[in-house]
Amino acid sequence: MKYSLIADAYEKIEETTKRLKMTDLLVKLISQAPKELISKISYLTQGKLHPDFMGIELGMAEKMVISAVSKASGVEKEKVVSEWRRTGDLGTTTEELLKSKPLSDTPLEILEVYKVFDKIAHTTGKGSVNEKINLLVSLLKKATPKEARYLVRMVTRRLRLGIGDMTFLDALAIAYTGSKNARKEVEKAYNLSSDLGLVAETLANEGLDCIRTFKIRMGRPVRAMLAERLSSADEILKKLGGKGAAEYKYDGLRIQAHLSPSGIQLFSRRLENITSQFPDVVKALEDGIKAGQAIVEGECVAIDPNTAEIQPFQVLTRRRGRKYEVEAMAEEIPTTIFLFDALHVDGEDLLDKPYPERRKALQRIVNEGEHVKLSEQLVTDDPEEIDRLLVNAVESGYEGLVLKSIGEDSVYRAGARGFLWIKYKRDYKSELIDTIDLVVVGAFAGRGRRAGTYGALLMAAYDTESDGFKTVSKLGTGFNDANLAKLPKTLKPYKIDHIHPRVDSQIEADYWFAPTVVLEVIGAELTLSPSHTCGLNIVREGAGLAIRFPRFTGKWRNDKSAEDATTVKEIVDMYKSQLKKF
Repeated sequence: MKYSLIADAYEKIEETTKRLKMTDLLVKLISQAPKELISKISYLTQGKLHPDFMGIELGMAEKMVISAVSKASGVEKEKVVSEWRRTGDLGTTTEELLKSKPLSDTPLEILEVYKVFDKIAHTTGKGSVNEKINLLVSLLKKATPKEARYLVRMVTRRLRLGIGDMTFLDALAIAYTGSKNARKEVEKAYNLSSDLGLVAETLANEGLDCIRTFKIRMGRPVRAMLAERLSSADEILKKLGGKGAAEYKYDGLRIQAHLSPSGIQLFSRRLENITSQFPDVVKALEDGIKAGQAIVEGECVAIDPNTAEIQPFQVLTRRRGRKYEVEAMAEEIPTTIFLFDALHVDGEDLLDKPYPERRKALQRIVNEGEHVKLSEQLVTDDPEEIDRLLVNAVESGYEGLVLKSIGEDSVYRAGARGFLWIKYKRDYKSELIDTIDLVVVGAFAGRGRRAGTYGALLMAAYDTESDGFKTVSKLGTGFNDANLAKLPKTLKPYKIDHIHPRVDSQIEADYWFAPTVVLEVIGAELTLSPSHTCGLNIVREGAGLAIRFPRFTGKWRNDKSAEDATTVKEIVDMYKSQLKKF
């Protein structure tokens, strides 16, 4: 299959912001693809080569790509850079520079492109920089100008077509079953594997029956089940059918651990393999889990080595992403993992079991020690007892509580947010709204003391209905000088020259970003807004919702993907809950 078919599809997808149109274009692309290529097309369209948990990246810095473009086009590097500054997009620049180049007699094939990209990703060691550049040059010399645009965007991690995973799942269901009716079953398989390519390959080659019987696989993280939020113990118990399991909500890093005879792998909620970053957690689980094979979930928190008290989440983030001095940092910032769920034990999948059964399975295999413990739990039907436990949790340094359904329907809903788990945090008692996690989608130029950096950010909530992002706030307070100086560098990899297709904004920002970076925000209250699109027309016709007096808490939610941010539905529910207090 020619790579030009992908390039043509990407160009048409870029030209629309309508999800249905994007889906139609994807269906056409998938339907044209040989079954043996569908997994690779799935990954390429996501802007990657393998699922996130494998941690394989192309590893080409912009300087390397500029060198490759210079070699392929015969244009000096300085000219490439100046044209890039003019267009704002290195892919478009490459396309323009290659327009005068004679076309290759041999068209690029998708498999060829994928194999070369994969070779680039796996090229390491002495001489790897030049080898990576030459490999990219080999593709660019065979590519048409349009193909080159997307090749360069791929290696610079700026493909960003505006296609969310859910949109691609819609397209898979339609392409291989003839309708969108199978979407939930396809999504469930994706939630169990976190691997879009594997799901596409299974559906294409083995059909819907194999998707329906899809099982958890060791070493492939299950997408995390998420909680809703409510503001009173009475309301929560009513939602849970009168009784629930109240557990401490720990201010840490959520970890899913896969234990097997071949070793232990740790995955973050963002599906990253973080095993090498937390050797102490691996050791604690080796000593504390009595099972030949298991998948368990817990919250990893930093512990003060002198007082044994829980440390804030920001302390733990100092250990994230480290490749060097990992052992030294583990000694400086020790951890404890509080386990709260078991998804698989010794060959048996537990996701469809009620939560009390999963908890019992967890208790059977956990040998508690200093660094591995079970989460604190109280099963109750008394709202006053829940409030007392909330006070204890906060006094002990925890964020609050999570209350969980214990009914027959209390299954583990991978990748879903719902009222089987409900967050209950102290913030509800002192603020009109809880802290919320929002996505940076735009920015405004700084003035005065903030000249040279961003004066404010445009923040958005995730909308599950459209698989997009709706603006809810301009955020300019809560940043110290260090945070302000850090913003341009932190956001640079996600900067684009136009509003992202998944972002719905009536506000024109000075700069736009691909929705990726998540920040924790607090505010005074939620108000109706004529300019923000979060909850637009839901509460009142012509009005959305906005945060009044928003403030950055200082917490960068690097553990969360954009799709894990606070949802539009949550914010609408919080607004309605806020009204009940008056």
